[in-house]
Amino acid sequence: MAAAESDREVPSALCTEFLNFSVKDTASKWLQVTDLYKEVYHHLARYVPKIYCLGPNLNPQSEDLLAQMLLQAPLEWYLCGEDPSTGLAKLEQNNQPSQLCGHVFKVGEPTYSCRECAADPTCVLCMQCFLGSVHKEHRYRMTTSGGGGFCDCGDTEAWKKGPYCQKHEPNISDSCQEDPLAHLSTDMIARCYNVFSVVLKYAVDMLTWDKEDELPLGLEPPDRSDTYYCMLFNDEVHTYEQVIYTLQKAVNCTQKEAVSFATTVDRDGRKSVRFGDFAFCELAKSVIVRNTSRQSKPLRVQVMHSSVVAHQCFALKALHWLGHVIGYSDALRRILCQVGLERGPEGENSSLVDTLMLCDSKMWKGARNVYHQLFMSSLLMDLKYKKLFAIQFAKARMLITEENLMTTIIRTFVDHLRHRDLQGRFQFERYTAQQAFKFRRVQSLIGDLKYVLISRPTEWSDQLREKFLEGLDTFLELLKCMQGMDPVVRQVGQHIEMEPEWEAAFTLQMKLTHIISMMQEWCATDERVLIEAYKKCLTALTHCHSGFADGEQPITLSMCGHSVDTIRYCVSQEKVSIHLPVSRLLAGLHVLLSKMEVAYRFPEQLPLSELSPPMLIEHPLRCLVLCAQVHAGMWRRNGFSLVNQIYYYHNVKCRVEMFDKDLIMLQAGASMMDPNHFLMIVLSRFELYHIFSSADCRKRYNRENVNKDVVQQNNTLTEEMLHLIMMVVGERFEAGIGQVEGCDEIKREILHQLCIRPMAHSELVKALPENENKETGMERVIDCVASFKKPGVTGRGLYELRPECAKQFNLYFHHYSRADQSKAEEAQRKLKRQNGEDTALPPPVLPPFCPLFASLVNILQCDVLLGMLGAVLQWAVEPSAGHWSESMLQRVLHLIGMALLEEQQQLENSSEDNDVYFNFTLKMSRPGEAPSNTASVLALLENLQNAPHLEVHEDMIRWLLKTVAGIKTMRERSASTSTVTASGSRGQEETACDKDKAERKRKAEMARLRREKVMAQMSEMQRHFINENKELFQQSLEELDASTSTSLEHSPALSDAALACVGPRRSRPREKRQVVTCILCQEEQEIRADGKAMVLAAFVQRSTVMSKNRTRPPHDPKRYDPLFMHPDLSFGTHTGSCGHIMHSHCWQRYFEAVQAKEQRRQQRLRVHTSYDVGNGEFLCPLCECLSNTVIPLLPRTMGSSRSTDSLLLSSCEQPGLGQWLKTSGQQIKAMHSAHRKLQPVSTVEETVEEECPAVFNVDYIPTNPYSSTIKEMLTTFGTATYKVGLKVHPNEQDPRIPIMCWSSCAYTIQSIERLLVDEKKPLFGSLPCRQDDCLSSLARFGSACWTAACQPTVQGHFIRLLAALIPDPQVEASPCILDVDMLHLLVSVVLSYGSVHSQDSSGLSVDAVQLHLFHLITVAHMVQILLTSGPEEVTMEQESGEAERGEEEGACRLYNTLRTHVGSSLPEVGSGWHLWRCVKTGILPYLRGAALFFHHLHGVPAPPELHALCPGQWEVLCGYLSLPSNLLQLFHGQQELLEPLLHEWCTHPGIQQTLQGGGVLVSFPRESNSLIDLPDDYSALINQASSFTCPKSGGDKSRAPTLCLVCGSMLCSQSYCCQTELEGEDVGACTAHTFACGAGVGIFLRVRESQVLFLAGKTKGCFYAPPYLDDYGETDQGLRRGNPLHLCHERYRKIQKLWRQHSITEEIGHAQEANQTLVGIDWQHL
Repeated sequence: MAAAESDREVPSALCTEFLNFSVKDTASKWLQVTDLYKEVYHHLARYVPKIYCLGPNLNPQSEDLLAQMLLQAPLEWYLCGEDPSTGLAKLEQNNQPSQLCGHVFKVGEPTYSCRECAADPTCVLCMQCFLGSVHKEHRYRMTTSGGGGFCDCGDTEAWKKGPYCQKHEPNISDSCQEDPLAHLSTDMIARCYNVFSVVLKYAVDMLTWDKEDELPLGLEPPDRSDTYYCMLFNDEVHTYEQVIYTLQKAVNCTQKEAVSFATTVDRDGRKSVRFGDFAFCELAKSVIVRNTSRQSKPLRVQVMHSSVVAHQCFALKALHWLGHVIGYSDALRRILCQVGLERGPEGENSSLVDTLMLCDSKMWKGARNVYHQLFMSSLLMDLKYKKLFAIQFAKARMLITEENLMTTIIRTFVDHLRHRDLQGRFQFERYTAQQAFKFRRVQSLIGDLKYVLISRPTEWSDQLREKFLEGLDTFLELLKCMQGMDPVVRQVGQHIEMEPEWEAAFTLQMKLTHIISMMQEWCATDERVLIEAYKKCLTALTHCHSGFADGEQPITLSMCGHSVDTIRYCVSQEKVSIHLPVSRLLAGLHVLLSKMEVAYRFPEQLPLSELSPPMLIEHPLRCLVLCAQVHAGMWRRNGFSLVNQIYYYHNVKCRVEMFDKDLIMLQAGASMMDPNHFLMIVLSRFELYHIFSSADCRKRYNRENVNKDVVQQNNTLTEEMLHLIMMVVGERFEAGIGQVEGCDEIKREILHQLCIRPMAHSELVKALPENENKETGMERVIDCVASFKKPGVTGRGLYELRPECAKQFNLYFHHYSRADQSKAEEAQRKLKRQNGEDTALPPPVLPPFCPLFASLVNILQCDVLLGMLGAVLQWAVEPSAGHWSESMLQRVLHLIGMALLEEQQQLENSSEDNDVYFNFTLKMSRPGEAPSNTASVLALLENLQNAPHLEVHEDMIRWLLKTVAGIKTMRERSASTSTVTASGSRGQEETACDKDKAERKRKAEMARLRREKVMAQMSEMQRHFINENKELFQQSLEELDASTSTSLEHSPALSDAALACVGPRRSRPREKRQVVTCILCQEEQEIRADGKAMVLAAFVQRSTVMSKNRTRPPHDPKRYDPLFMHPDLSFGTHTGSCGHIMHSHCWQRYFEAVQAKEQRRQQRLRVHTSYDVGNGEFLCPLCECLSNTVIPLLPRTMGSSRSTDSLLLSSCEQPGLGQWLKTSGQQIKAMHSAHRKLQPVSTVEETVEEECPAVFNVDYIPTNPYSSTIKEMLTTFGTATYKVGLKVHPNEQDPRIPIMCWSSCAYTIQSIERLLVDEKKPLFGSLPCRQDDCLSSLARFGSACWTAACQPTVQGHFIRLLAALIPDPQVEASPCILDVDMLHLLVSVVLSYGSVHSQDSSGLSVDAVQLHLFHLITVAHMVQILLTSGPEEVTMEQESGEAERGEEEGACRLYNTLRTHVGSSLPEVGSGWHLWRCVKTGILPYLRGAALFFHHLHGVPAPPELHALCPGQWEVLCGYLSLPSNLLQLFHGQQELLEPLLHEWCTHPGIQQTLQGGGVLVSFPRESNSLIDLPDDYSALINQASSFTCPKSGGDKSRAPTLCLVCGSMLCSQSYCCQTELEGEDVGACTAHTFACGAGVGIFLRVRESQVLFLAGKTKGCFYAPPYLDDYGETDQGLRRGNPLHLCHERYRKIQKLWRQHSITEEIGHAQEANQTLVGIDWQHL
């Protein structure tokens, strides 16, 4: 209790001090003293603990106010030497603004980086600077900031060009070099210096203070109290849930409070969770530590004295204040920088800035953020100090030349990875979670190295060379530790027991990939550096190899007359590693020797003669053999870790510095070896040497039954080996290996990707390697190889290969995976077939090699290769056993093709004198040596040409032979022998060609004949079908005739026969039997009132799509009376259907099965499905559309059940309006008295009976025309609509059921009418049949639903509905005419009249009554429109014709009548034209809705004019509705009857109230609602979201700002802070908002993710493609690619259409069915 009392006393004590405190006096006292430091500390010691931290809850408002008055104000006075308000203003006036923008980014703010001009991807601009810069015309990347970085505008080092935006452009006039301090007086400078030193020192002391119970010297409080805080700190180990659970236990708070604590700890890094005396806080600490120390290290908790916390709070405030003050002037900023970087007494690294940086990791998040912000606004905004700061910042780190930064970083990195094996290689096997975490931390060092290397030097100084090479040495040390790490040994016999750790090594490799590439780029800029680097790298590699000799025996291989010495080594038996960074770096440098021509200019400086090629190729070759063996399935028992390693080895992220470099190393080695020796070593490593080297290998090695697996493995290995040879000879697209430009390589990559299929931009980017700036270089070259196709409303834009590029396709492209290769082959063959070419896929023509690699082509003509090719061809000739495969042959043919093309190229390019050394044709036509006399390769090819089992390769073999012939011709021509032989051979060629053509023609002819035959068969079958089903076709033809004849009859001239859908003259369509098929049992069934019930799957949902008032509070479902709908349609009930029909009993069986299945599933798994059976939901059995009830199908309503046709009065005898008003009045009285009798209370018997017309029998109970199943279905649908529409539990007896059904019918009609208008479609004929069927069923259901309810109840509804039009003294509280939606009223009155009519035997027809009701409501609607019509706009009045003048006059008369009743609330309107226009446009939606309603209720076909959008719709519509086209005649024709009603309507008290602004006034026609307007550029949206703060957690940035597309509210989604309780469970902000704004359905845009979110209810949701696309027609969900995004209006309209059609829930259902992962998401927490 004591604490609480002291709480109360403090403010009053403070108040007295506050009153006695004078800022000015304090400041002047400070100006006098010598030791300001001591004085200020004394002042702070006295006041800080009195302002801050006085109780458990901090009170920022009063604290800030007091701190400003008592602490900051004296400092400002002292600084300025006068009143700060004038002093600071003067400073600001004299200030020259900085050219650096320095805007610090908030979380989620958009940042822009120019992909053409930025020095590296971290150089970014804020939105304002970007829009004013040259870069917005360039290719740029847009991302959202994680918060904390700052804008680089004005920093010349960050941009290659365009460093300034318009705002920060430096003035030429003022010299930038002048010192900002020149403007200040010396004593002002001294004062600043003093204040800044004291304040900064204080802040640094307090933020780096680590004692919990005492304060630094000079700050001890005069009186110490026993008050402590239990402070909880953030860590990276514990989850939100653990912290919340622990806090609830430790400080017994509610879940809500614990959540708020946890959120703050996560955001600020610390939070006090308890306040009190020491023992009280210590207790909480022990509980927290005990509870969290079980799994890992415990949460960090400290018990801190309140004065320490108080000073830390003020220290943060002081840093804020410094940042604020230096904003006034650059001079102050410079002084603060001096203070911060000034060396302290301890010498090196002791300035205040150093102290802060060195203690960075000990501070909590909030403190770190504040001081980082201050550094950014001070040190980094001052160009002079920016450099000094960078040096300080990197002292632990440091710049290449002066401080050997590279060496330092790499050493630090290597020191952290301590696990090594005996050879000193890294070992990651025993990696604990803690070490892995540390490893992640250490990796950030590599990031620093990347920034050091990112800008290559243009000028090299000797010092830079020396330091760079020193750094390279260290780097090679690191690579040597990686060479050969994670070695694997093939498992034989049993599967590996534990998957070895492989990820750490690959993570390291990936992180280093860019560094290695950048090192090579640095080397490429200076020849001396390159030569030195090459030597160093070679030494390192030799050093690595010397440790690898481990007793490998030498052996000699000989084959085809050649022999070579090598070592015995089997990849399948020894250790082999995939990590060889030293070899790969050497390979990269070797290519540079060729590219920079160093190898040709300074050969004497290079150790090329010392190279041992077999040593160079050994390890890369082992690596490639390992991949081949894994493909061949020999390493299956080594588990997934090896498969993953091979995958990454080839993957685009790693391959540049792994697979590609291994291939280059083989090329480098092979170019320095005899090709025969190279191939023998390759055969030996592939373990295929024994197959190809045996003398009779052509006879197929050993005939005995070899194990099938081994045969299969050897086949695969042979294929892989042939592929490798192709790659070694054929991959020449790297500059330096082949004579190509830098961009040719990427062109070829793109070309081969597009040969698989057309691809989107993002797919291409993913398939190409990125450089250190995340660039692929694709945009520069894409247009030469591809053309872009724009996307439609769905899908994305695609690049397609230009046809002329297809000839560069290489089937054995080295970056294809097996799957890619087969897809590409299929696609290219298909393309060739379409173009009528032969389907051979010959190798493409290749660029020539550079001189250093030129000897590689000799591989193609060496004896060993020819021997291998011959062997495979020989096996293919006699394919008895399975020792060869088609793909092996295909590869051999490809290799022969490559050799022939090489020879052809050389012949074409050779000049006369030099002889062509490449003669493959000669060698391929030479048969083998004497003893075996094997056939030549050429002879084998000719043999194979017609082999029946090789049809697939026929084209390719034909192409090869043709090429051979061509080359022979060229050689003969060059030998200039007689031309006769040449022409002869050409003659042969031509005949071959002609044969070819003739063959094709024959095939085409055959195909044509086959097509004709099939067509003839089909038409025969059709005729047969028509004959069999004659009567069916007869019927449909008759119907066609009927429909055409009716449309002729009803031409406007025959007005008497015009179609009408309401009233006694209503057209009676011919009765047709309605036969439908059940989708479940496939039986046909006629729809009859007494037959089996047929039902339509339907979905009923609440809707606010047409709402004009989203603010209306939700009603209380128990007491709400839905009889009248307000015209603002604030919410309605919409019914939709997928149009599929079932028997009611089939449906019931199906639904019960679904329920049972659901119960079983719930016991097993606790996840949601896409439908909620508990709510009666199911999926339509046919189309899987979400449904929650069924509508019974009913026949069209005939005349009433009692009055037979003889009784019907002819239409001319039907009573007029007056007569009908009288009768209906009597009937209503009779019903009133009858209903009173039903209530047991009334004892008084009234004698009203004699008044009642004899033909109206109140006691008559009509027979129910419907069968029991239909009755049951009537109840089912009625209850479902009632349950969903009112959100209540089902109750079949509730009197509101029929009202909800009528209301749903009206609302659905209104929403469909709006849709048709919005989509500019005609009223009839354009609806899909599912909506047509749904409307018919709804209307007919409405007219029948009274039979399932209690008749007096429905009659009571009718009486109350009619009382809104014809006032009835016995009905109280009738609504005013402005509060009733007339279409709802019309539908309800017409549909409820059936219950009254059933007791009427007077011969009064339903049609006549319907027409009277319709006329009355139409007049009421006109009155409604005139009462709400706004004042006239000043527009040009049109000249009106005769007819229109009558209408205008009528409108004026009616309006003036209204003014007499209503009085001054209605303005005076002189223009009849304006009034008539108001009436006509205002009433149109109502008339269209009425037409839809009566059309579906009575089934009268609509006039053809309404099936199109043609002029003259108004007259036709009025005719169809039996209305005069001048609607005002309805009023003026019956004026004496309607005048009293008009008076009653206008004198209702509600009218005056609404007109004078009391209620919601809706004007007509109601505009269609649309989704909010979105900005064209997505970054505008990101910007808007970044300034949005979470409404609950005071001013904090929201992490997932989400925009409601229906009403435009921004919400803080997916966070604990904004959860609210809804119907007893916690839901996120979006879910809560859907219930307020969209009756449970919501459409949101998640701004940071750029994705649309659909929500329905609490458990359903899905993500949908956003309407924002980049220039390549793709969405960027998650904003990962960062291409600028713009609004695509078609896609946004599509989302809007889904919303207007009420299809959002259906869309979610389909998405969740298609993608099961969506089901598991907790949608309610979004």
